[in-house]
Amino acid sequence: MTLQTEFEKVAADVKKVKTQPTNEELLGLYGLYKQAVVGDVNTDRPGGIDVKGNAKWDAWNSRKGMSNDDAMSAYITLANDVISKYGM
Repeated sequence: MTLQTEFEKVAADVKKVKTQPTNEELLGLYGLYKQAVVGDVNTDRPGGIDVKGNAKWDAWNSRKGMSNDDAMSAYITLANDVISKYGM
């Protein structure tokens, strides 16, 4: 299985966990996913009152400079941990 194929499978599977992961886990997944699919953050940080948007932007921006393959590998690891922790 290629890295891309495994990434896509795990990305679909992690959406099926029985219990919602913590905000920290969700932000970790989000940041890694965006870095793997898009690359470095390419938008301005949302305004100060958009707390959720700022948290998501910060999670993505924290991965700046990480290669797509490294982001995919880290995402797969984190997603598998989440799946193991919460079950499907």
